[in-house]
Amino acid sequence: MDLGLEGKVALLTGASRGLGKAAAMEMARDGARVVISARGEDLDEAADDIRRATGAEVLALRADLTKADDITRLVSTAIAEMGRLDILFANVGGPPTGYFLDLDIADWEKGVELTIMSIIRLCYAVVPHMIERGQGVLIANESNSVKVPIDGLTMSNSLRLAVIGLMKSLANELGPRGIRVNTINPGWTWTERVEEIMDARAAKSGLSREEEAAKVVQKIPLGRMGSVEEYGRAAAWLASPAASFVSGHNFFVDGGTTQATL
Repeated sequence: MDLGLEGKVALLTGASRGLGKAAAMEMARDGARVVISARGEDLDEAADDIRRATGAEVLALRADLTKADDITRLVSTAIAEMGRLDILFANVGGPPTGYFLDLDIADWEKGVELTIMSIIRLCYAVVPHMIERGQGVLIANESNSVKVPIDGLTMSNSLRLAVIGLMKSLANELGPRGIRVNTINPGWTWTERVEEIMDARAAKSGLSREEEAAKVVQKIPLGRMGSVEEYGRAAAWLASPAASFVSGHNFFVDGGTTQATL
């Protein structure tokens, strides 16, 4: 299926590994020109991986999304180098894990800066450009925990809901300007982040990583965790003209774990 991404320009943050990289890979595979960003040293390697796999034009820009100046520079450089920006795929790393009493106020302040303020600043940087062009796509990568909280991820469960509220509000405000706004909410997908969560659980329970993962899988109707490739294909579709009448939606990619209610 031709998604219609040929020649589109997508900026994806948190894209040096895991879900962000998977989304960038699939958008590039479908013909998009991609700008990937992260703050780690593995960013250039990720860009090379995407180029080799897809032959697409890939621009790698380092940025720390907790720093306002980095976000401004990231977006302005992406637009200057690529000529325009059609898609923003806003993805940030998860905030600290733990139950409520494992966390302190400083943890929450850092979590707000990373999980909420980064998305707000990205939107402020990108939206005026999209309004000027009369079109665009905003996608925030969140989690299916916005529907069913995940034990031991109290901060993530809480802060991601604020992003959902922002994106739904923007869908109403920006729809008349030709801009689609959605969130994509993955369930358990085997990434480096999930490995870290399984290891943290194993340290508390005395079980192995594999045993902790097996406990998770029991609650997934499809009987397994998702792959990053499956997630990437879903993200590419949501970003593409193939989903041109989808906006204001919380799109779940979780093997049926959270089922919509009528």
